[in-house]
Amino acid sequence: TGKTTLTGGRLRRVLKFLPENENFLFTYGDGVSNVNIKKLVHFHLKQKKLITVTAVRPPARFGEIIINKNSVKSFKEKPQTSKGWINGGFFVANTNFLKFIRGDNEILEKHPLEKATKLKQLSAFKHYGFWKCMDVKRDREELQKIYKNKRTLLF
Repeated sequence: TGKTTLTGGRLRRVLKFLPENENFLFTYGDGVSNVNIKKLVHFHLKQKKLITVTAVRPPARFGEIIINKNSVKSFKEKPQTSKGWINGGFFVANTNFLKFIRGDNEILEKHPLEKATKLKQLSAFKHYGFWKCMDVKRDREELQKIYKNKRTLLF
């Protein structure tokens, strides 16, 4: 698609290869997870929306200290995030969603997903299992360490 084509533009280019009004799956390819794909697809079909995103709670990058009047009440090193969800990067969408993408210069996470949200056509599949991004060398090293020490977590 070229260096200048953004995430939405790249995705829109698959429209010509897919049957009209069909569901399909996609991912960014930089995340490792044990998302149950069958459950994700079942959830998407049940919701009857144009697109479903897998929502995850990532591990915190830093430790968390809860302080009350200069006294530490809780000290946890890199706890699992307990509030808020983020885009886990695994999606099920209907080809009609791709019509929200206007061209190669479209960022998927901007206009298309914001429009789907406004039209109440975006659902979130909450994944509580393993999820980790692999954006930088440090992420890769952490994943290799997890795999080496705890293979059963991934599969």
